Amino acid sequence: MPVSDTPPWLIVGLGNPGPKYAGNRHNVGAMVVQRIAEDAGASLRAHKAGASAAQVRLAGEPAVIAIPSSYMNESGGAVAGLMRFFKVPLERLIVIHDELDIDFAALRLKRGGGEGGHNGLRSISKSVGSKDYLRVRVGIGRPPGRMDPAAYVLKDFNATERKELDFLVPDTIEATELLLQHGLTDAQNVVHARGAAR
Repeated sequence: MPVSDTPPWLIVGLGNPGPKYAGNRHNVGAMVVQRIAEDAGASLRAHKAGASAAQVRLAGEPAVIAIPSSYMNESGGAVAGLMRFFKVPLERLIVIHDELDIDFAALRLKRGGGEGGHNGLRSISKSVGSKDYLRVRVGIGRPPGRMDPAAYVLKDFNATERKELDFLVPDTIEATELLLQHGLTDAQNVVHARGAAR
């Protein structure tokens, strides 16, 4: 099959739009996609589907990288629109998002399953009609004390965490590349083993 006939991957980084939210824990997925664009020398441009998007090659694979322009809880419309526009099948959709139930800086890969109260994932599952897409889950840890999780995810990473982001963001990109190159099971074996060794 010619390369041109291979559908691209769609790699979506979740976050809320605007500078007010840019440093929030909830925006780590968007931070990762922004870094992929920078590393590829690509500019994320407004797309009619309601996202900032660019076409790149990642790990030698054709990919569309995107950040929905809407608020997190309405991300699904943009994702479904991009899938239609670029003819991306569900099995080539990867969503990068923050995960409260994983320790800060740990990474987990999975396909399908519940949304764990994550409004961005819930919106995507509803809009694409399935939960059976790939997720790169970026651990942000649980809120301290009795802090409301909804408030916690909308706070900026603290100074210590921000230093760790210099390693976490590239690690997340590497995990995504492993997913593209080797498939879910092999990528999980590598990424999850690293997490266990931390």
